[in-house]
Amino acid sequence: MENYGIDEIDYRILHYIIEDSRLSHKEIGEKIHMTGQAVGARIRRMRELGIIEGYTVRWNPQKLGQNIHALITVFLSSNKTHPLFQKFALEHGSVAELHRVSGEGCYWMRVYVKDHEELAAFLDQLLKYGNYRVNLGMGQLK
Repeated sequence: MENYGIDEIDYRILHYIIEDSRLSHKEIGEKIHMTGQAVGARIRRMRELGIIEGYTVRWNPQKLGQNIHALITVFLSSNKTHPLFQKFALEHGSVAELHRVSGEGCYWMRVYVKDHEELAAFLDQLLKYGNYRVNLGMGQLK
């Protein structure tokens, strides 16, 4: 596996960003005994190399009324369906994640909806592209 020329310090910086992307360069620098400017330069380099692709926010969907967390495996009915399905999934607001997978199924999706009726309506839309298997999240452990 290629490491793109990053060293142990870069890995440590990356670890701190993954744990809390709100940390300032100065705060990270204090933890690893570097200046904030040096940390910033290393972060810029990792972004340019594509190691750091962006930053995300952890959020609580239930606080927004999205009480149903569904993990859906999608089985497409034909190879010609992929582009249409991908467009649907990428544009649908309830789809939080979409992964093309090997093994069982063609795609795996994480979907958040407010109730069972909204989930049923979403699943009805999925039937245009193929079949599915649904698992409901019972609680996030990590």
